[in-house]
Amino acid sequence: MGLTIAQKIIKEHLISGDMTVGSEVALRIDQTLTQDATGTMAYLEFETMGIPRVRTELSVAYIDHNTLQSGFMNADDHRFIQSMAKKYGLYFSRPGNGICHQVHLERFGKPGKTLIGSDSHTPTGGGIGMLAFGAGGLDVAVAMGGGAYYITMPKMYKVNLTGKLQDFVTAKDVSLEILRILSVKGGVGAIIEWGGPGVATLSVPERATITNMGTELGATTSIFPSDEVTRAFLAAEGREEDYVPLASDEDAVYDRVIDIDLSALEPLIACPHSPDNIVKVSELKGTKVDQVCIGSCTNSSLMDMLKVAALLKGKTIRPDVSLSISPGSKQVLAMLADCGALSDILASGARVLECACGPCIGMGFSPNSGGVSLRTFNRNFEGRSGTKDGQVYLVSPETAVAAALTGEISDPRLLGADGAGMPEIAMPDAFKIDDSAIIPPADIEEAKELPILRGPNIKAFPDSKPQEDELTANLTLKVGDNITTDHIMPAGSKILPYRSNIPHLSQYCFEVCDETFAERAKAAGESIIVGGNNYGQGSSREHAALVPLYLGVRVVIAKSFARIHIANLINAGIMPLTFKNPDDYDKLNQDDKLTIKNIYDGMDSGSFVMTSDKGAEIQLEGSFTDRQKDILKSGGLLKYVARG
Repeated sequence: MGLTIAQKIIKEHLISGDMTVGSEVALRIDQTLTQDATGTMAYLEFETMGIPRVRTELSVAYIDHNTLQSGFMNADDHRFIQSMAKKYGLYFSRPGNGICHQVHLERFGKPGKTLIGSDSHTPTGGGIGMLAFGAGGLDVAVAMGGGAYYITMPKMYKVNLTGKLQDFVTAKDVSLEILRILSVKGGVGAIIEWGGPGVATLSVPERATITNMGTELGATTSIFPSDEVTRAFLAAEGREEDYVPLASDEDAVYDRVIDIDLSALEPLIACPHSPDNIVKVSELKGTKVDQVCIGSCTNSSLMDMLKVAALLKGKTIRPDVSLSISPGSKQVLAMLADCGALSDILASGARVLECACGPCIGMGFSPNSGGVSLRTFNRNFEGRSGTKDGQVYLVSPETAVAAALTGEISDPRLLGADGAGMPEIAMPDAFKIDDSAIIPPADIEEAKELPILRGPNIKAFPDSKPQEDELTANLTLKVGDNITTDHIMPAGSKILPYRSNIPHLSQYCFEVCDETFAERAKAAGESIIVGGNNYGQGSSREHAALVPLYLGVRVVIAKSFARIHIANLINAGIMPLTFKNPDDYDKLNQDDKLTIKNIYDGMDSGSFVMTSDKGAEIQLEGSFTDRQKDILKSGGLLKYVARG
């Protein structure tokens, strides 16, 4: 039986375990990346391990989330990360150099390599043929130290592409179509491979848009073949020597095959407040738009920006619409300036923001009260924009431009109604290479004498307790389905500066769901949280586990969990359990006193019994590997690693 692309890479990087679906496998990691919202904690964790130098082929620290630098906190964090990178052997991408996934694709990504990053959209690297995973900071810290990355061996899905995209229909529409088919939890436990004759019609930036949005499916990762299109992209980046061909075997077996005819697609839009709430753009024609944002790690490539500039050229946005444009990297911005496209963008009335994540994570450019904002981003969770009642829609850059020019949701194909069609944008033969904002590490001897620079906002990693055989605790919070890490630990300009200060950050935990939670959890001492389906979807931020840990949360019970969050909970020493009968969720109420006995036996058997002071007896399940049991009994991954 032949192998898929992902199976080939896993086989080549397998340290232990067997490649049977559902079993745990340990992988050797070639590259890591961090960003500043998660990086400070990851480097504190790495420092705790006492390893003098990173042991990967390449590790890069990016600054792209907290670039606003309001107050001293962000600047201190950036200085700390830069000093860690210089001392411990990482490359450091300075603020303004660009979004981690865009820059990594341009300058570092290699087909066939493994990559984990402390950002959930790390699978963007799959657009260039990497096996790239989003992970918690602790997992990244362990990988930087040369340790294995553990995953549950996924199923293999294939999306078979035929045809070619029509004018004004884009890779973003392909992403929205697969979300329409599978939903935000339809990819859980699977790697999605994109194949078929239609793949050859898609550029690497288009492929990267699709693998980036694969995160919203709950998929383990997504990957494209490495072919002549990949070779041309790497050659244009001056890195043709990094090219290796990658393809699945003809007799590879997939657990599911989905067919998409690219030529049959039309512009799509994700409505508030979920990336899978998808309709045709034409169905919302005439909806008033207040704000448009173009950028993010999903749609900020040079190709995207050149198309935007071409559609805006000679036109002016509506006076009642605010338009922001965030190029994905310094390379993109410089090339826009050199060819005159930046002038076309500025002349339209658009505001050009820094090469950073910006509005995508609520870092500025929030919409007005109740405002409709069309964004080329990957998430539209409630409140994520920074405006609690903002109505955020996800669209392609072309649909975004159409809205900015007309003041309402409009089918972008109308921009070509005069017969002109979509302007032809070709991939450059050579990108402008300037790596001056990527600072290399010190050599080993120099590094020994270098200090680590830390400011007063950087606090210690929260302490954890070993999981004991019996727990009695109050149910301090009960929440519903699709609780995201933004619900658990919000982002935004008010909160992000405190990512390295867990005690301060804790006051915002679950603020979106219940403003009293943090205070009540602290008062309870130890507590349990109950959730619905797909608990912990969204960002990989481990703060959504570390802050509950600090507040005394010992167990989270849900109908189902998102992949990265369940790993982060275990790494933090919090036990994740699921209902054997999902209807038992209705038997529990906030403030119930709950007891779980014989926890160690339950870890071995996978079955637990929980009783409440109201008389309910509830069957729970939890599937843990021997390694995960030891992590929980040790009090989290850091203590497990320290124990040896």
